Parts: sequence; structure tokens; C-alpha cells
Amino acid sequence: MLHLSHAMFNFLKSWLKNSLMTILLVAIFLGITTSGWTPSSNAALPAGNAITDGKALLRYALPIDNKPVRQLQASLEDISAQLRANRRWGAISKDLSQASRILDKPSQILTSVPEERQPQAEAWIAELKSGVGKLQELANVKDKEHVLQERAKLLNIVTQLEESMVKGFPFEVPSQYSNLPQLKGRATVEFKTNKGNLSLVVDGYSAPVTAGNFVDLVQRGFYNGLEFTRSEESYVLQTGDPPGKEAGFIDPKTNQYRAIPLEILVEGDKQPTYGITLEEAGRYIDMPVLPFSAFGALAMARPESEVNGGSSQFFFFLFEPELTPAGRNLLDGRYAIFGYLTEGKEVLDKLKAGDKIESATVVQGIENLVEPQAT
Repeated sequence: MLHLSHAMFNFLKSWLKNSLMTILLVAIFLGITTSGWTPSSNAALPAGNAITDGKALLRYALPIDNKPVRQLQASLEDISAQLRANRRWGAISKDLSQASRILDKPSQILTSVPEERQPQAEAWIAELKSGVGKLQELANVKDKEHVLQERAKLLNIVTQLEESMVKGFPFEVPSQYSNLPQLKGRATVEFKTNKGNLSLVVDGYSAPVTAGNFVDLVQRGFYNGLEFTRSEESYVLQTGDPPGKEAGFIDPKTNQYRAIPLEILVEGDKQPTYGITLEEAGRYIDMPVLPFSAFGALAMARPESEVNGGSSQFFFFLFEPELTPAGRNLLDGRYAIFGYLTEGKEVLDKLKAGDKIESATVVQGIENLVEPQAT
């Protein structure tokens, strides 16, 4: 079975428990704030608030460049942080005022939307403006539950608005991987398990080969009926090991093990790095676009000693915020994330080794799957 070794996990547990205290001590002595751990693309967020929501990480991973829409997103996302911090309603009103000012200048947002998509984008902006007004009314009466519900609806619209700004696929995948399926965009996958349903968004913009392999296997029905084979409480839940002696997918066209290269897109890079961990590349402090900082991060398993040995096995990272320092994780740059859980956290929390994926289905984005080219 392919997995993170037990030694690696023992080291990870120890590191996670000790790193937060280490970072705090360094901050005291060197004056480094937690904002220094925040990726530059997320600089609009309040200092020290690591992004731990998979949906937010997926929004920031979109290959777009529009500052107003990012500020709008950050303002709405900040509301939940303020509610956690003793319900800071004054700060929430400031967030909503900023969001309203941005929406009062729709042309600055629409400039990044292709002309043929602008009518729909204008409708979304109008809906957002109305929703921000409703949110302000709810904040005025300090209705926490409905504020969170309305905020979630508005952020879903922001997601659609940002997705409408994407103009084609942002880079060329190296030709040496043309024999592998690729996802040139995003796809949504639903797992039906014996404990309930999970919804996943798979990100081909950041990991086209890894995501393409996964979506292709889902389409083939490869994961239907497979058990979760390993669970580590508050760390990982793994599956994808097929019955029999094989540890991965054997392509029926070639009768060969389909090996997937390690694929990691770093903040600020135009395309992913392949076949090398960030540590081996000497990029110790560089942050992946898709980090291990959200519950339900979806990552490719591989042999500990073979970075290009992944195939069908993957794991959910069961992020534990009390143990993980803001913005950094030992797994970042060592394993490839290719998506996040977006619905079903309570189900993922219940799943253990021995539970089963009853079926896996691509419910959106299958048109973005590019079939392998003959070699």
C-alpha cells in the first residue's frame, strides 16, 4: 500500500504540537508577525488569520488578477473570523461597508470578465449588492446564525463571478505528460459512502495531471466499492488501494502501472514543478497554491522514497487547527494536493478504516477532462 510512512506521521505529530510554540517564540524575539506566514495573494485578509476553508482556498487558487473582487471576497470571508472573535459586530459593519463600496463600482470588476459573460456577471453583482444590504440589516440586529447563512450564499456567488473571469487554461503542461489524462479546469466529484455523502472540488488549474488522473479513475468507476484502508485520527483518511496485489491503477491499454508525477504549483509561479519536492528543490519557505491548511484537503499518496510513484491512492488531510501553525505545514511541498472537500465535513469526520465508498461520480466539469494522447 502507498502511504505516508508511520515514521513520517510520528514526526508530523510531534512537529505539529511543538511548532506553534516555536513560531510564537520566534515572533517575540524577532518581531515576526503571523502575517508573514500569509501568502501574498491572500494579503487582503486580516493579519494572522490563516485560510483554513477549502472553498476560500479554491477561490484564491483561480488564475485571475482582479484586485477589487479579491477585496470583496476577503471582506465577506472576514465576517466569520470576526464572529469567532467575540462577535465583533463593528468590524463586521466595516467589512460590509468595504464590500458595498466595491460593488458600487462594478466596472472595476467587469473589466476582467470576457464580454460574452458580462450580462451574467452584472446580474451576480446586482445580487451581491442586494445581499450585502441584507447582511448589514442582519448584523445590525446581531443575528449570528443568519449572518453566516447569508454570507455563505454571497461567497458562492463570488465564486461564480471569479470563475467567469478565467480566460482559458493558464499554462502548457509539459509534453512528457501527454500520455496521462489531464483536467484543464475544475470538476466536482460526489462520493456516496456508507456514512453519507462527500462533495469534492478537484482543481486542474493547479494540478492538471494529478486532478486529471483522479477524475479519469472516477469516470472508470475505479473507486466504486473501495474501502478506506487507513485512518489516523486528526491526520489522514486514505483509500484507493485496489483489490489484489497491485498498489495502484493498471491501465488496460498498456497493462502498465499508471504512475503520476509529484505536481506542485507554488505561489507566484506560472506553472507547477514536477518530480521534485519543494524541500529537495531548496524552496523551503515557498507556499503551494493549494496548501495543507483545510480540513478535507485532497492529496495524492505515494511511496515515501518515490516522488513520481503515485497512482490511484489518495488521502484526505484531517486538518486540526489547534495543532497546526498558521500558514505552514510539514506536508506542504512534499505531497500534491489536487482539491478540497466542499460539503460533508460531518461525514468525513465519521469515516474510518473499513468504511466504504459506495460510488463516486463526476457531477460537474467532465468536459474539462482531456484524454491521454497516444504515444
